[in-house]
Amino acid sequence: MLLRDLLAVAELRLGLLTGDESLDREISDVLVTDLPDPTRYLTGGELVLTGLMWRRQAADSKRFVAALADAGVVALGAGDAWLGMIPDDLVAACRDRGLPLLEVPVEVSFGEITDLVGRRLAGIRAGDLRGELGRRRRIVAAVAEGVGLEELFSLIENELGVTAAVVSAVGSMIAGDLPEGMAVRLARAYLGAVRLPAVVRDGGTFTLFAVDRSHRAAGWALVCHGEVEAEIGFELASCVAMARTRFEEGRRVERRLAEELVALAWAGGEPAELSARLRTCGIDAAEPYAVVTATAAARQGTVRQAGTAGGPDPALLGGRVVEEILDRRVVAAVRTESGESSGECVALVPLAEGTAGQLAARLRERTELLAAQLPDIVAAVGVSSALTGAQAIRGGLEEAGHARRMAEARGGGVATSDEIYTHALLLATVPGDIRRSFAERLLGPLADYDRRHGAEMVRTLEVFLECAGSWNGCAERLHVHVNTVRYRVRRIEELTGKDLSSMADRIDLFLALSAGR
Repeated sequence: MLLRDLLAVAELRLGLLTGDESLDREISDVLVTDLPDPTRYLTGGELVLTGLMWRRQAADSKRFVAALADAGVVALGAGDAWLGMIPDDLVAACRDRGLPLLEVPVEVSFGEITDLVGRRLAGIRAGDLRGELGRRRRIVAAVAEGVGLEELFSLIENELGVTAAVVSAVGSMIAGDLPEGMAVRLARAYLGAVRLPAVVRDGGTFTLFAVDRSHRAAGWALVCHGEVEAEIGFELASCVAMARTRFEEGRRVERRLAEELVALAWAGGEPAELSARLRTCGIDAAEPYAVVTATAAARQGTVRQAGTAGGPDPALLGGRVVEEILDRRVVAAVRTESGESSGECVALVPLAEGTAGQLAARLRERTELLAAQLPDIVAAVGVSSALTGAQAIRGGLEEAGHARRMAEARGGGVATSDEIYTHALLLATVPGDIRRSFAERLLGPLADYDRRHGAEMVRTLEVFLECAGSWNGCAERLHVHVNTVRYRVRRIEELTGKDLSSMADRIDLFLALSAGR
């Protein structure tokens, strides 16, 4: 209710003594008081009514008005029943502080004013509530009718005045508009938040909400500009979740087709049928593509068996992570392996606009973001070389699978087919406990010596092998005298029992260093 609306009520016969310029102030409540300082009862926006019983001298008016003005009071209504008039010092104090002063006639009780303002405010609030409910119904109805996220956010801004966007956990913009680079920073904040919603201040203020109950590594974050009430944010996040669910329903068919293609290729299906199914999955026979395989598992355990408790399914979560990294342009099928593993996700990624190397770089950049913010999840991704034609799928699956296992062996990340045709592939096929035991048996004495003497035997061995046994090259890299290198190499041979002039022994020590990384 505006102050001018109160003055317009004829039966109250209120007179305005000061504050002609402040009639559009909004009254939110009424307080009747004769305390000299009612500050503790004020929250701002009130119309204060007083009988002036607190006034003993002119200075009292200045103190009383100052307290009201500092508390954000809308106006002061003074009755003259006690003093028989409105003192000039009160009028002057209100004029000095810009506080509107109303004269309340003796025959008008404060109760009448309080009741009238209360009824008006109740009507306004009821209207506001009806309007709010109507706005929210329109938003939910729009989602149910299948509007896209961009249209939904435009509606939210128009109806609720909330500007919003959606970012993926890997920093991609899904809907809305954010400053350049902000999506990645907000994704980091989303991944690292102890709990959601979370308020982030980074070039502005944003409130982050989880869109649904997806694992955070493959989740979406609703980003609302400013500090938004939790109730409104949760409702908007639910609307986005409904839109995402509808989108996922359409992708289930695509995933099933991809799973059938992968299973057929692995079983050695007929070329004609494979080509037809490849086209069904959106890749022409002459179009280059790469196979990507992935898992995302809890760090505290190895890849768990399918159907067991204790964390997200590595293949399913890996598939969702890959889809989000690639901005949902592809679908990831789950391929179950024999043995104890639950399998891996498989995605066939067209390379019409890039190379397998560029694809690997994109995957590497985004998995590193996840690794930095979610250390308990290990995402391992393998990427094949560029392939053409349906008959190449089987070989691509093998390449990407070997690369993915190599990535798992080294603690996550991305490995490519270029890396698997090396000793690293052999190491990746060796169980982790055997690799660790092999490295410890050969390098343990050097590590112990380094700890006891503060030496650099392990580092010297590594550099010496990298320099192909060159004394001078090793000395330059380590910034020591060549005689120091000769001494260290002799001690290494004594401690390990290996002869560094022997190619076989050099290979053993090189593999031990690689296995220990």
